Amino acid sequence: MQESKLKNYLLLHLIVFIWGFTAILGALITIDAIPLVFFRMGLAVVFIAIYFLFKKDSFFVDKKGVLKFLLSGIIIAMHWVFFFKAIKISNVSVALVTMSTGAFFTSLIEPLFFRRRIKPLEIILGMIVIGGLYIIFNFESQYKLGIIYALISSFLGALFSVLNGLFIKKYDANRISLYQLLFGFLFVAIYLFFNNSYSVAFFTLHSTDWVYLFVLSSICTAYAFIMSVKVMKYISPYTVMLTINLEPVYAIILALFIFGDKEKMNPAFYLGAGIVLGVVLLNGIIKNRSLIKQTIQEKTKLKK
Repeated sequence: MQESKLKNYLLLHLIVFIWGFTAILGALITIDAIPLVFFRMGLAVVFIAIYFLFKKDSFFVDKKGVLKFLLSGIIIAMHWVFFFKAIKISNVSVALVTMSTGAFFTSLIEPLFFRRRIKPLEIILGMIVIGGLYIIFNFESQYKLGIIYALISSFLGALFSVLNGLFIKKYDANRISLYQLLFGFLFVAIYLFFNNSYSVAFFTLHSTDWVYLFVLSSICTAYAFIMSVKVMKYISPYTVMLTINLEPVYAIILALFIFGDKEKMNPAFYLGAGIVLGVVLLNGIIKNRSLIKQTIQEKTKLKK
């Protein structure tokens, strides 16, 4: 049991690293946030559908599942739209550190859906993350709108993370991913249609954009999305969301190498980011001790 949890926790960190690279791709792709989400989700649906056909898996899902995935798919689409908007109008570092408030939002949302009491420790850790964000906001006020967009994205991300924690108990991760991405894509497609956005120019992208979109939709979306849902069988949504706080750490390091001076921030920013990292490490230590204690208790019961 402990080995399985450790394996999935390591897999979660790989997924978080991939998501960190997602932000880099979002900054590199030249199109606006909403078209970017349209192409990302549309291509990801194609890749997952091909996987279904290759594995000869059934596409069937019950009516209740369709409604659940319709709602959560729209939430995911909006989450990504605000995420990429935040990156476009600020930068990778500011957007992703702000996204770390997801742990705080999850600590408030998760108890409502899982019918458990709010744990004081989760609130405290979430508030510390908010404190780190406050430091950043005070010294990087020129990115105010980007921070607001990232906060909205963070809340929506926490919400769909908790919902998927419920869905995975009944539905296969592949089906959840396929239908959520499909409905999210259709939602964005309908919005663009009524906004008269479709034209020849809309579908005429630079060759580099197509390459980045291919990587973004296949590895960073189709693969990472399915795996992130699967690990929720073994790891709680709160731990998943708090671990995702490492995403800015990975992404900031990558962004400094790729974008250089554009991503260099003042010392206060790195102080706030350091607080976020400290919370993630602290949570990992606490969760690990709890897991070891639980394993010892289980072994003691078996001996009896």
